[in-house]
Amino acid sequence: MQKKLQLVNPAAATLPALAVLTLVFLLTSRRQHPSIDTYRSALPSSTSVVHRPPPGSSTAAAARVPKGCDIFRGEWVPDDDGGALPYYTNLSCPLIQEHQNCMKYGRPDRGFLRWRWRPAGCEMPRFDAEAFLDAVRGRSLAFVGDSLARNHMQSLMCLLSKVEYPKDLSTNTSSEFKTMHYESYNFTIAIFWSPFLVKANQSETLWNLFLDEPDESWTAGITAFDYVILSAANWFTRPSVFYEGGRVVACHYCHFPGVPDRTLRYSLRMAFRAALRVLTGEGRFNGTVVVRTLSPTSHFEGGEWDKGGDCRRTRPVAANETRMAGLDLDFHTAQVEEFEKAKKEAAAAGSSARMVLMDTTPAMLQRPDGHPSRYGHWPHENVALYNDCVHWCLPGPIDAWNEMLLQMLLPDPV
Repeated sequence: MQKKLQLVNPAAATLPALAVLTLVFLLTSRRQHPSIDTYRSALPSSTSVVHRPPPGSSTAAAARVPKGCDIFRGEWVPDDDGGALPYYTNLSCPLIQEHQNCMKYGRPDRGFLRWRWRPAGCEMPRFDAEAFLDAVRGRSLAFVGDSLARNHMQSLMCLLSKVEYPKDLSTNTSSEFKTMHYESYNFTIAIFWSPFLVKANQSETLWNLFLDEPDESWTAGITAFDYVILSAANWFTRPSVFYEGGRVVACHYCHFPGVPDRTLRYSLRMAFRAALRVLTGEGRFNGTVVVRTLSPTSHFEGGEWDKGGDCRRTRPVAANETRMAGLDLDFHTAQVEEFEKAKKEAAAAGSSARMVLMDTTPAMLQRPDGHPSRYGHWPHENVALYNDCVHWCLPGPIDAWNEMLLQMLLPDPV
C-alpha cells in the first residue's frame, strides 16, 4: 500500500501521496469569464496611473529587519493597522492566473487577507515595490520549478504592479515559460517550467527521471541571470523510474521485478543535488542561488483530495498547534541538507555563486486558510483539482514570500 502523508493538523485525515501524483498539477489555464468582484465593496481599487521613475533615479532606502533576525521563524499576527488591506486585488492586477484568483471566483471570507508574518524577535517591513525594483535595477531573476514557482512569480508581479507593469517578452503563449521586462528599471524576470529540475519524460503512467542529468530547459540559459530561485517538491510523489548513468537504478511505486524501491525522498534529494551542482560547479554561474523550501503538501482535511478533502479554514493556526511531519518533513530535510552540502562544496571549490536558503515552509505550514479551495473556478466547471489546497490565493499569504525575498536581495548596508 502507498504510504500516506501526515497532515499539518494531526487530527485531520491523511492524504495519500498517490492521490497527489495524478492530478494535482494538471491544472491548466482556462478562458476568462466575466464576473463581479465580490470584494469590490470591501477593498479599494488601485489607481491606473503607473509611476515610472526616470532612469538612474533612486528610491528611498528600504526598511530592513535588524541584523541577526531570522525572518523564517515566527508567527502570523492580525494586521489591524493601515496595512490590513491587501497590496493589490484582482481589479488592480491582471496577472493572476485563473485558478488562484479567489476574489474573482467568489471566496466569501476576507479574514485570510488580514494577517501579517511577524518573525520571532523583529517586525517584517511591508513590501516596498519601488525599493524592490531599485534593488534589482539592471538585473535579472529566474524562477525554476513547478506551478508553485509560477504562483510565486505572479505574486511578485502583482506586488510590483503598484509601480510598473512589465512588458511580455515571451516567445510563446505558454504560461510555463514566460519572460517579463520592467523597462524603467531594466529588470527581467522569467519562469522556467521544470517540476523535477532534472531531465524527465512520461511513459504511460510512469515518469522516467534521470537524476544525474539536469533539465536543459532551464540550464541552457541560466548563466545569463543574476538570481535563480530553485523550488520543487510535489511532482516527486508520482510513480517514477530512476535513472543514473543512463541505466535504471531504482523506482518509486513501479512494481518492476528486480528493481528496488528507493522512495520518492531519494529522487527529490538526488535531483536537487544535480541541479545545485550545475549552479555551483566549475564557475558556470556567478550570481545568487536561492533555494526555496517546499510549500506544504499536507493541508487537505476531511478526506483525500478526490474524496471530499478540502481546506476551509478561515484563519491561520498558531505555531504551537502544528508541526512539520510526514512527507513535508522528509522533503524539507532533504532540501536543507542538500543546500548545506552544496554550499560547502561550492566554498571548497572557490565557486563565485552566492547561495541563500529561503526557508518558507515553517511559515506556510501555519496557513491552511490561504488556498483557493473551491474558489479557483466556477461551481459548474469540471476541473481536475476541484478543491485546491496546493496553490495559494492571490492576493494571499504567498505575498509574504516576496517580503522575505526583498530582505534577502537588499544590498548590505555601507
